[in-house]
Amino acid sequence: MSDPSAQGIRVRPMDDTDGGAVWRVLEPIIRAGDSYALPRDMGAEAALAYWRAPENEVFVAEVGGELLGTYYIRPNALGGGAHVANCGYMTAPWAGGRGVARAMCAHSLAYARDHGYRAMQFNLVVSSNDRAVKLWQRFGFAIVGRLPGAFEHPRLGFVDAFVMFRAL
Repeated sequence: MSDPSAQGIRVRPMDDTDGGAVWRVLEPIIRAGDSYALPRDMGAEAALAYWRAPENEVFVAEVGGELLGTYYIRPNALGGGAHVANCGYMTAPWAGGRGVARAMCAHSLAYARDHGYRAMQFNLVVSSNDRAVKLWQRFGFAIVGRLPGAFEHPRLGFVDAFVMFRAL
């Protein structure tokens, strides 16, 4: 994988001044309803509260000061499962193909390793989200489970979702 900084992508912790820019990334993805199991009519306050939940550490990706993506990382479970990280990623629709998701995934894997996580798991990857599935596979994630009809896609109807996993 290429070095994100070589592409001008900077990944840093979200700060309190980033809320509006993060909402501009989240809103079109939530409204589309084709990759996240969130209400399509979710407002900014609820979406930011979800994204910035107390257990989440939130990061943003920017190029030249423009915020183009965001991700959170948290334990996938409590207690005996807390050594497995879980992440959610969103890239601004206008930034597709620029390496933003790739930079965030690389950052999250390094961050997880550095913070004692032993694995990473994605619980609900929509099977029709080909770009995400292929990207996660390039980063070494395997599809370890298929959830038949687990996601109601706004155009395709009920589609499968994958559980994806990799050791760190």
